[in-house]
Amino acid sequence: MEIRWLEDFLALARTRHFSRAAEEQNVTQPTFSRRIKLLEEEMGTILINRQTLPLSLTPAGEAFHAMCHDVTRRVEVTRQRLAQMAEEQAGQLRLGAPQSLLAEFLPSWLAGWTQPPPLTPYLRATAWLVGDYFQGLASGEVDLALCYWPTTGSPLELANEETDYLVVGRERFIPVSLPDSAGFPRFSLELGRGAKLPLIGYHPRGMIDAAIRAQLDRLGDSPTLTVLNESVQSGNIRELVSLGYGLGWLPERTLGGALASGALANAGGPRWTVEFEIRLYRHLTTRRTATDPLWHQIRGRQQESG
Repeated sequence: MEIRWLEDFLALARTRHFSRAAEEQNVTQPTFSRRIKLLEEEMGTILINRQTLPLSLTPAGEAFHAMCHDVTRRVEVTRQRLAQMAEEQAGQLRLGAPQSLLAEFLPSWLAGWTQPPPLTPYLRATAWLVGDYFQGLASGEVDLALCYWPTTGSPLELANEETDYLVVGRERFIPVSLPDSAGFPRFSLELGRGAKLPLIGYHPRGMIDAAIRAQLDRLGDSPTLTVLNESVQSGNIRELVSLGYGLGWLPERTLGGALASGALANAGGPRWTVEFEIRLYRHLTTRRTATDPLWHQIRGRQQESG
């Protein structure tokens, strides 16, 4: 039996949905379903009742669920401790961040340093929602977290009173669509109220989705958006938008020359754009002392440039 099978089972028990659990585990649904089947064969019993909507656990599955929590917690604590020991020896700081920030923002930000800070991206965090970053900071799973944060204030209630942050950048999320033959957006927000448009959206419990919906509520005249797909990662959204399935909001940094070349079209004017800060967070009580020099350096750079 593999530990990842237990993690798969916990994800499925939490989401009660094969495709969402597969997305959380960053595997295809067929692969995920096969691993759950292998787990059931290994345990010699059916753990998931597939006849209910949403899915439910069988009595055996409920008992197995408690055992999974205990085993995976012990393994994760051990794994974190070993990783922390190795990183402390190397002087590295674990950084949790969305995939788009790791790919598009972090390299250019680090390039501006004469001596780049010792940051090690924590890749498990690329599938986290914003609340998971705060939990990761509180538990010590990550030392720092890089997050998008709406400039109009958080539409979500998050327990962040024990954290400190610095604004290290800004990002605009722009609604885009595949263009039609004339170069106009196939799906346009300017059609206004009464129109119905397909949306390739972000996870409904995430900060980005909440900020976009708050913006639409403030405008008050948006079309009806029907969600066709939800994802944590903007790269997945871009892929489906580029195939013409619907419109979606993407970070401006990730668009490259797609708008200028006509590969994608702006699905609405500037009022539909959602502004975000890029914030670097640390926890005030669990932080490692190694974060303090970096924190002071960033503040000093900001004061010099400001």
